[in-house]
Amino acid sequence: MKLTRLIVTMTATLLASQVLAGASLAPHKAEYKVRISVLSGRLNTELRRTADGYVANHVIKPTGISRLFAHGKIDVTSEFTTAADGIKPVRFRAIDTISDDPDVDLRFNWTTNEAVGTVGEDDVVLQLDGIAYDSVSIQYELMHDLLNGGASEQYVLFDIDKMRVANVTNVGSKQVRTKAGKFMAIGIRHQKEGSSRVTTLWCVEALGYLPVIIEQHRKGKLNFRATLVTYTPTDGQGASTQ
Repeated sequence: MKLTRLIVTMTATLLASQVLAGASLAPHKAEYKVRISVLSGRLNTELRRTADGYVANHVIKPTGISRLFAHGKIDVTSEFTTAADGIKPVRFRAIDTISDDPDVDLRFNWTTNEAVGTVGEDDVVLQLDGIAYDSVSIQYELMHDLLNGGASEQYVLFDIDKMRVANVTNVGSKQVRTKAGKFMAIGIRHQKEGSSRVTTLWCVEALGYLPVIIEQHRKGKLNFRATLVTYTPTDGQGASTQ
């Protein structure tokens, strides 16, 4: 399979050569098929290198008949720097024209240990007690940690107007099948304290621990599922290396 040969090449050139120095995130584009409750859509993600680190962009759009019931898109961007011990968010922006969720624009200042910005029309200033992540950068922090020995048991996440602790659990490995292929994946589950939402990422080592399936349950009921359709390594600026 073409994707299998691609995985082998990418692993050899991007990951194996970085073992001694600590493995880093590999720039890429990925497309997922999405199911949100009874609606269907597409999730396109991209990770690009910048002068100081990375920028990740995730966009969800309805597809097919779902466009009759849901208009617009969810466009979320996270900028972050990287170091040997992980990543640090710099800016987080979210624009949602599908639901009633407020737009978010938040900057992380690690000199003053504050997150400052806006949520909807409200100004927000949050005090940071250690490293905290937004809803996008947490995925890449988990990928980074899995590449370098394993995920921690707790992370701190931004949640509208406050920070919450998220507990992380390794739920084991299983074989999963997507349109991109069949993979052996490790399940990493995280849940914010006080939240009924549980998110599970099924991550594949050969893809730099990219999640090939993302599931979110609320009160025990599956309300979001994204499965990988295509994966494309890039040169860091968005151009395909295939």
